[in-house]
Amino acid sequence: MDKVQANRLILLGTKGGASVRKGSPRPSSSALQIDGKTYVIDCGLGVTRALVDADISLSQMDGVFITHLHCDHLLELGPLIYTAWLSGLNRPLNIFGPTGITEYWNSFLAAMSFDHGVRTQNDKRGSLNDLISITTYGEGSVASLGGLTVSALRVEHPPVDECYALKFETPKSKIVFSADTKYFPPLAQFAYGADILIHEAMLDAGIDALVQRIGANPDLRQHLEARHTMAPDVGKIATAASVKHLVLNHLVPADDPEFTDAHWHDALSQTWDGPLSVGKDGMVIDLPNS
Repeated sequence: MDKVQANRLILLGTKGGASVRKGSPRPSSSALQIDGKTYVIDCGLGVTRALVDADISLSQMDGVFITHLHCDHLLELGPLIYTAWLSGLNRPLNIFGPTGITEYWNSFLAAMSFDHGVRTQNDKRGSLNDLISITTYGEGSVASLGGLTVSALRVEHPPVDECYALKFETPKSKIVFSADTKYFPPLAQFAYGADILIHEAMLDAGIDALVQRIGANPDLRQHLEARHTMAPDVGKIATAASVKHLVLNHLVPADDPEFTDAHWHDALSQTWDGPLSVGKDGMVIDLPNS
């Protein structure tokens, strides 16, 4: 597939948490296509197939960003890159992630050493590792990629110390991903004036239903509340930040038919009155000035 021209956000996986059930959405992953380039944000299980289904060429990725090292954001990073290599990737690819991302990548390549050896020695492919550049980032500037700048804000997602909201800025647009976080008011300043804020969200009534439905320990509610953001608080962040479009992602619950978009809209009705999209796998949102 030729380089893309449309500027758009594609939600590839919108479910909070790593578990998957029949008919459930995929865990966290998104793609940004800006000025002919494609960037992947987080690599939960299923991201490779989701990109293909979105008609995005794996060999044409221009960068991968990981917000933190929880498995529902990281698990398929290695398989995605490896599959892209087997699908024709033959140019440098940058991977950006917090401390530990290099160890993940090196361990993945070590696990694939037999197959990688066959591909390089027998099939005469160039080494995958020669194509990959790993950048470990912290709070502040992450990357400058042509007309795109990426910056990070450390959010609160205990017990993970390094979890980062990411802001993607061009002269025409500003897109912010909250990553996983408890209610974190400083995020509003970081995201101020964003064209799109993609923020994780939990539905209060849905948590109780989830605990009962999956037979989880009742402490799960306390666990979730300490690490993630309730929907009304997401609205507070979006309002304080004066964002133009709020997109709910990393949804909890994400696969309970008893809870519909109407429940999410109702939960935010007192704190947010702007454009709102409840994330769905495969949802496409055009970026401004595209």
